[in-house]
Amino acid sequence: MRQTWRWFGPDDPVTLAHVRQAGAVGVVSALHHLNDGRAWPADELARRKGEIEAAGLTWDVVESIVVHENVKSRTGNFRELIDKYKASIRAVGAAGIRTVCYNFMPITDWTRTDLFYPMAHGGTALRFDMIDFCAYDVLILERPGAEADHPAERIEAARKRLAAMSESDTAKLEQNLIGWVPAREFVFDRASFRRTLDQYRDITADGLHENLAAFLREIVPVAEEAGVKMAIHADDPPFSLFGLPRIVSGADGARRLLAACPSPSNGLTFCTGSYGAGRGNDLVAMAKEFASDIHFVHLRNVTKEPDGSFHEAEHLDGDTDMVAVVSVLIAEERRRKAAGRTDWELPMRPDHGHALTDDVGGGRSPGYTWIGRLKGLAELRGVMRAVEALS
Repeated sequence: MRQTWRWFGPDDPVTLAHVRQAGAVGVVSALHHLNDGRAWPADELARRKGEIEAAGLTWDVVESIVVHENVKSRTGNFRELIDKYKASIRAVGAAGIRTVCYNFMPITDWTRTDLFYPMAHGGTALRFDMIDFCAYDVLILERPGAEADHPAERIEAARKRLAAMSESDTAKLEQNLIGWVPAREFVFDRASFRRTLDQYRDITADGLHENLAAFLREIVPVAEEAGVKMAIHADDPPFSLFGLPRIVSGADGARRLLAACPSPSNGLTFCTGSYGAGRGNDLVAMAKEFASDIHFVHLRNVTKEPDGSFHEAEHLDGDTDMVAVVSVLIAEERRRKAAGRTDWELPMRPDHGHALTDDVGGGRSPGYTWIGRLKGLAELRGVMRAVEALS
């Protein structure tokens, strides 16, 4: 597997020199300063690619060309935005980048209630706490209909939790849930978040799937012409938040996505952490079933709790058998290579590393730490070497 690293551009405190030192050979990046729906210019792509190559690395995956909310909801100027998305895909393909990771999660990207959850080793991890989320959804945001989405015992626990929180605690919770996502060009406050929620008021899960299918029917032919593979990222967490539908949360959603627009350019980003947070998801079985449709891999692990809460575990711990998943993916690489494919090697990256030692207070974005991801990549590299040697 091709070892890559997510890099947020020149302002990222984890530099390209750090990426080289971690042992990665490729970069996963985007034009994050242009992620508001505009078409990406060729000169901007060439400049960013030149920066990466000057550091002795290759730009292997675009993550992400942002899908605007108007496209997901098919409202407002969605037609103009789709045309701009097509132009960006063509520009990415012309720049020689062959994989685009994207998601179709309404409003929120990956979502956690705690960005600095203390771990036994002394570092911190990302955590989603279901009681904290309920407290915000029902009692702080006061979303209409929210109480129907949470069992009574969870709401009662949330009331007690909220009563014990300080004003700064509740402000931090709100910031974590709606005001912070890396590389987003805007942040929500409570009022704007409520307004955007209203944009999805009448959109069901089936309706959102139809919007995704319509998007793919336009985008995928352009990707085919450009030599680009589209790889959708799973919902994170893989269940509804704020009453919003989430449609790429497990095997059924992946099957439906692939059937909506069958093409070698319509495939998956196999994120073991996102799928792994779903209680009914068998990651090894899913890797086997969808192996031929996987274009990109995020390797991370989570530990789940009975109430739906979870935290980011060490890369080789948690609930997912990472060795078994990697074994399936390496077998798929060998199948592709034997078939004579030049694109047989799967790009992978470590994801959501813990904050360790100098990461703590070092200005790195939660989840995108230097030492935590370096540790994860080193562990995963060891697994890959062992699997390759023994199979």
